[in-house]
Amino acid sequence: MIPMNEHRPEEHPAAPAPAPKDEPPRRRLDAGSLRGLAHPLRMRLLEELRLNGPSTSARLADRTGESTGTISWHLRHLAEHGFIEEETGRGTKRERWWRAAPGAITVAAADFDEDPAAKAAVALYQAENLRTQFQRVADSLAAEWEGDWHGSGLISSWSNLRLTPAQLLALGEELSAVVARHTPDPDAAPDPAARPVLVQIQALPRKDPDRP
Repeated sequence: MIPMNEHRPEEHPAAPAPAPKDEPPRRRLDAGSLRGLAHPLRMRLLEELRLNGPSTSARLADRTGESTGTISWHLRHLAEHGFIEEETGRGTKRERWWRAAPGAITVAAADFDEDPAAKAAVALYQAENLRTQFQRVADSLAAEWEGDWHGSGLISSWSNLRLTPAQLLALGEELSAVVARHTPDPDAAPDPAARPVLVQIQALPRKDPDRP
């Protein structure tokens, strides 16, 4: 499964780690594309398409409670910025199917330090991204799981690490590599016993009250 995004609030100047060989290249957003995505409904629509596969404006309207006209307008906006694409060969002129464009999205807040308007878009994107991640966990915890799936998840935190910026970046890259090793080949036959799994990792510097 391709992650929806990778966000580094205070990214080190070093270049991000390359995507695994079989994974589509990551897209690092510029100010224009960030503003095209940083809207709660557009982010939700992209999330729906990434998690649940291709859909139409009517189906997405049912899931979100919005009108089809509103959904269509935001879908066109996402398409203009390359976040989604039409699934050709499916649907009709009156019913278009849309799918998420392949590849992860990378947002580096440090890229927008000199652009006040873009910084506002970063703040909105951060807030909506965190809300989405929280909701994913809440939905999983609220669901009734049976058999081996009951208790199979993991929620952990570690607060006793002291790292340099370079070490923190290296930790993030190693964690990403572990997830990549467990990501199935998209061309392989799916295991009938498998379910979709969401992996969320936060590795962020923490303010120390005894130093600036």
